[in-house]
Amino acid sequence: MAHVSPVRRYRQRRSRSLLAAPLLLFLAVTMLAAGYVAYVLWPGGPVALNAPPMPIMVGGIMFNIEPAAIRMSVQRHAGTQDRVDLAYLWPSLVPPDPAEKTSVGAPLNPNDRLFVTIAIADGALPPIERMKTIYPRYLAPDATAENDGLTARAFRDGTPYQGEDLVYDPAAPESFFMRCARKGIGNAGICLDERRVGNADVTLRFPRDWLVDWKGVAERLDRLMARLHPDVK
Repeated sequence: MAHVSPVRRYRQRRSRSLLAAPLLLFLAVTMLAAGYVAYVLWPGGPVALNAPPMPIMVGGIMFNIEPAAIRMSVQRHAGTQDRVDLAYLWPSLVPPDPAEKTSVGAPLNPNDRLFVTIAIADGALPPIERMKTIYPRYLAPDATAENDGLTARAFRDGTPYQGEDLVYDPAAPESFFMRCARKGIGNAGICLDERRVGNADVTLRFPRDWLVDWKGVAERLDRLMARLHPDVK
């Protein structure tokens, strides 16, 4: 039988210990991180309206959302959800005051609010692909001038988008485009700015009247998207 000296055995044990230490540290950090993610995403009860933004997973994408911005109390919890409905005051982009109540004599003014829906993508083409390949099939040939350099093209009657216009920046149509209704309640209609983030669809709805300052609208919408999901470019 081969004889291993005590010194050699000590060196072997010390070598194994030195190799095991980083592995144990890595496993510990990984377990802590996984535990934290599981904790913050575990569905709980509704949270306080004045709580800080909480993580909500929609379509596998993480969004950071202020509880006060969530319109439905059943959605006001961290974790995985199929859909979240939000509202923000315009132009401040802060959540509405939860103490503010509406009534028959003092109804909600939709012209003061930006409404946002985040939902799992329904399998439709991303908005940019629809703009390139679907919408042109239904558009009237003539274009009209919109606010401050924007262009509007009407969707033909009898199409899925009748009563709406495609409004876009002719200098960069893929960067700024949306569908806008021609008539609304107390305004010129509602615009839909639709965006795809991973496997989640984000729809921002606001009065067409706001497009008088469309560059400011574009800047604020991008700012809000970056706040909801910092990885959005």
